[in-house]
Amino acid sequence: MIKAQGYQSDTSDLIGRHSELVQKIAYHLMARLPANVLVDDLVQSGMIGLLEAARNFDAAKGASFETFAGIRIRGAMLDEMRKGDWVPRSVHKNSRTISAAIDAVEKQTGESATETEIANYLQVTLSEYQKMLQDVNCAKLVAYEDLPNPNDMFAQTSETSDSTFDDVAENQFTKQLAEMIETLPQREALVLSLYYDEELNLKEIGLILEVSESRVSQILSQALHKLKSKVNSANM
Repeated sequence: MIKAQGYQSDTSDLIGRHSELVQKIAYHLMARLPANVLVDDLVQSGMIGLLEAARNFDAAKGASFETFAGIRIRGAMLDEMRKGDWVPRSVHKNSRTISAAIDAVEKQTGESATETEIANYLQVTLSEYQKMLQDVNCAKLVAYEDLPNPNDMFAQTSETSDSTFDDVAENQFTKQLAEMIETLPQREALVLSLYYDEELNLKEIGLILEVSESRVSQILSQALHKLKSKVNSANM
């Protein structure tokens, strides 16, 4: 009984000390979600993720609780968004169309596809293509969270798996992802870094690049589509 009480106390302490992390992640995601998505809904699902993280955290594995919890919190929020899929089918279709166009153009040229090349391939105007990018990005259809699992990219020939392989797969995936980002145009790689590594929102990135929030959204969306295309090609 004493052990159970102590466990419950540790869990409550972790939740209390990291509740602000839920708010931080919620507002970060809100930067590219439509107005009808309420931050309170994200926070509610994020708190569930924080609770699960507090219950399952194992300090012996080396990762900090904040890192471990951040992954669980973000995942819980994204899962909740996927359950209530409000995105029009046309936007889902545009996301697949853009990815296919990027893949086709880059196979033809052997270089990173430009907006003009992709728009020409799709036979739409540049402004129409940029609108497609913005709609897709606001719909949160592509993100690091949507990339293939590292275990899928580096699958074992054996049906068994252990923590050693999982660690190696994660490291290989992270290294390969970094190499893929380096092949992107400088501005696209910079936007990815500012958004995911520095955790700046679209407005803050726009101030740095001296462009509008909508332009940052377009750049981010295209960069993520390129990255997803590269990962999928490597996984084939």
